[in-house]
Amino acid sequence: MKSNPTRRRFLKLSIGGLIGVTLGGKQLIKSASAADLPHLAEDDAQAAALKYVHASPDSEKHCANCALIQGADGEEWRPCALFPGKVVNANGWCSAYAPKPSS
Repeated sequence: MKSNPTRRRFLKLSIGGLIGVTLGGKQLIKSASAADLPHLAEDDAQAAALKYVHASPDSEKHCANCALIQGADGEEWRPCALFPGKVVNANGWCSAYAPKPSS
């Protein structure tokens, strides 16, 4: 059976494009910084449901030492797994607080 060069070329370009979009998408996600994301408002529906506040009432329990926070230590506003597309205050707190495991 003879292969069709047009079909082969189409498949190569399709697979190459898919890989390019996948890797390019990951690069775009990595290049977006926390500074580009909006701050989570305390009156946001999800934030209110989880009782999120910008300033933790307990000095030992805050977003900066929660297992759900992402981003680099030392940043004031950082992404959180619970609030995609927004950043939380590192000094904040919510009812889903989970302490980071000790190393």
